[in-house]
Amino acid sequence: MMNIDSPIGVSRHPEQPESRYQRLLVWLPIAIGLLVLYLPSLVDLFNGIWATDEQGHGPIVLAVACWLAYRKWPEMWRASEGKPTSPAAGWPIFIFGLTFYIIGRSQEIHILEIGSAIWLLAAVLLLMRGGAALKAQWFPLFFMLFMIPLPGQVVDTVTMPMKMAVSYVAEHILFWLDYPIGRNGVILQIGQYKLLVADACAGLQTLFTLEALGLLYLNIVRHDSLFRNITLAILIIPISFTANVIRVMVLTLITYHFGDEAGQGFLHGFAGMVLFLSALLLIMFVDSLLRFGVREREFAH
Repeated sequence: MMNIDSPIGVSRHPEQPESRYQRLLVWLPIAIGLLVLYLPSLVDLFNGIWATDEQGHGPIVLAVACWLAYRKWPEMWRASEGKPTSPAAGWPIFIFGLTFYIIGRSQEIHILEIGSAIWLLAAVLLLMRGGAALKAQWFPLFFMLFMIPLPGQVVDTVTMPMKMAVSYVAEHILFWLDYPIGRNGVILQIGQYKLLVADACAGLQTLFTLEALGLLYLNIVRHDSLFRNITLAILIIPISFTANVIRVMVLTLITYHFGDEAGQGFLHGFAGMVLFLSALLLIMFVDSLLRFGVREREFAH
């Protein structure tokens, strides 16, 4: 006969559904509150700036950030189990984020309105689970920075030099390959065709998208070598620039060999795919070189 006071005789299974139900009741009002705040903002973004080629990466970044947070949730729960919450830090951050949201929403300032979500989510984690939870979820929150629409003046100021640089490199490479190409600013002329290097081809937002791709790769791969991680993170910027050059060159060559209609079809159908594929392959190639370098360095020591 089993003693019911013994730990062996106590079954934990009946308590699990109740525990999950209680957790759901605690987090459900928070989820509803965030949904009420940000659903109108997301609708505006989907019908506005996220529908453009320059900002089309926003929904992808949001989806990836949600997936990363979901992936980290069990680890976060274990890390914060039994740890104290942080109301002293959580409430000021919550008020700060809510103020950002009110100003951004009322004045239609996207960088404040959407950026406030990061502050509010960080505050919720501090208030509900403490600093350990925020530490576990830091990368999904950081990754959300890449979905925030930047002010138009900042984008225009930085984008023009980038487009000039991409146009310059693409022109010189194709000229070196004996193609009849010339350049006037950000306009490339190859044969009888003229192509304008648009913001979507070499803009600041494209660079942000590729930066997000590189950081996501680093987070998923999780190398043990600090040197390898830091070096690859720094090299993501020139890798992104190279991927943009490849995209412009491919578009130019398709237009030259197959006509303007084929070039426009590629621009709207496959240009983004070429950009991401070339960037990912370059990141993997550089990562392989760094792995070889780290091994050689370890072998030398």
